[in-house]
Amino acid sequence: MNEIFSVKDRVVVITGGTGVLGRCIGEYLAGQGAKVVLMGRRKEEGDEIVREITAKGGEAMFLVTDVMNAEVVQANCDEILAKYGRVDALLNAAGGNMKGATIAPDGNFFDLEVDAFRTVLDLNLTGTVIPTQVFLRPMVEAGHGSIVNFSSMAAFRPMTRVAGYAAAKAGISNFTAFMANEVATKFTPAIRVNAIAPGFFLTNQNRALLTNPDGSLTQRGADVIRQTPFKRFGKPEELCGTIQYLISDASTFVTGTVAVVDGGFNAFAM
Repeated sequence: MNEIFSVKDRVVVITGGTGVLGRCIGEYLAGQGAKVVLMGRRKEEGDEIVREITAKGGEAMFLVTDVMNAEVVQANCDEILAKYGRVDALLNAAGGNMKGATIAPDGNFFDLEVDAFRTVLDLNLTGTVIPTQVFLRPMVEAGHGSIVNFSSMAAFRPMTRVAGYAAAKAGISNFTAFMANEVATKFTPAIRVNAIAPGFFLTNQNRALLTNPDGSLTQRGADVIRQTPFKRFGKPEELCGTIQYLISDASTFVTGTVAVVDGGFNAFAM
């Protein structure tokens, strides 16, 4: 049997593991036989996810982390290595947005709160750089691995309102390309660095931007659907196949790319 897409027994670390997307991907990969390490800030929620995974026969653990604190992330890495001895894949799914870094419909650029902008930039971009730096080291020592960063549609288009988030995600796409070259030329091409750019999926961060409390679409949500050829939001599980491809042997000649999973949003013209 061809097992080119197999992730069985691979140790996969997922930051932002309690988020809507990180949780779904973690549950899926555990179901495929991966040893999943979920990292996040919410311990009770993380422990609950682990219980659900193990109840279905999967293997998972949860670690409380702060992706903007290198010492905390290093301690997480040390604990993972003590248990498994290696890290095969890192998914940098941690991120988010906040009100002050988002311009209201009746506001303008002068309403942007610089401190909030800085926080969002730090969470999304630096919060990807730090785990990459920490978890890349054991990959280099082992001579193999795969890193998948989380970009966004906001990295491709100058979308209104989400100034901080868009700047951070554009930085992640650039950082992904930079790291692909850095790692392949200075360490080994057996370590690949790619990104995934989800289209519009309803998450805790964007739900209020795209939907009203009664579940109907906001004007922004309606604009998204209008520009999405599939005419719907994505389902979290629809990211799982692309993630599996990027961390499996099916993509051994793929690095520096941003894989778009968006129902055609980025291809829409008019």
